[in-house]
Amino acid sequence: MTSDSDDPALASRRLAHESLRQDDPTGWFERLYSAAADGSAVVPWDRGTAHPLLLDWIDTAQPSGDGRRALVVGAGTGWDAELIADRGYDTTAFDISPTAVDTAQQAHPGSKATYQVADLLNPPTDWHHAFDLVIEIYTVQALPISLQPAATAQVSDFVRPGGTLVVIASARDDDHSPDAAIDGPPWPLTRSAIDAFATSDLKLIQVDRSPSPTSRTSHHWRAEYLRD
Repeated sequence: MTSDSDDPALASRRLAHESLRQDDPTGWFERLYSAAADGSAVVPWDRGTAHPLLLDWIDTAQPSGDGRRALVVGAGTGWDAELIADRGYDTTAFDISPTAVDTAQQAHPGSKATYQVADLLNPPTDWHHAFDLVIEIYTVQALPISLQPAATAQVSDFVRPGGTLVVIASARDDDHSPDAAIDGPPWPLTRSAIDAFATSDLKLIQVDRSPSPTSRTSHHWRAEYLRD
């Protein structure tokens, strides 16, 4: 029999479904990171390195963080935040899970990034239009589809005028399956969901769809936005 520790996706879905039954759609993040910390589960998206599509974006865009602020949404164990901090950004990385934040701090002693506990759906008010670079990888898709519009709006709100948003997410076709048929997590994003990060002054400037770095049968979005 396959255990949760053998199948990270199974573990995350079980914990998510338990939280959803308790009307606590974000509580499963702490449960998962806590279980991973005691060795009874594995965090499916913890790669031990920054996401390959983020690494590729850094190599291509060559952003300079000197004198600029960055925010990493749903930072998990911190690998993406470390990459951004190493580019010179004054980097804040947050997660709703206290155990994830503790794990990131322990994994990266002496880090240039600041890790803190925060809720994407109820973030600090002083983060409004406060960051030159915002990185969102897999966080919105880890929320039930009913919560994704609110989460998407909050992510977009973090970007200051002249700032950049980079979104990386699992992809699904708009007409492939009805929302109710998606057994998440994750709940992959449609193209219309990617378009929803854009606002009247936050423009989608590039979107790519490519095979997943780990599975040729699934695809990922990488989208870049710029605020006027």
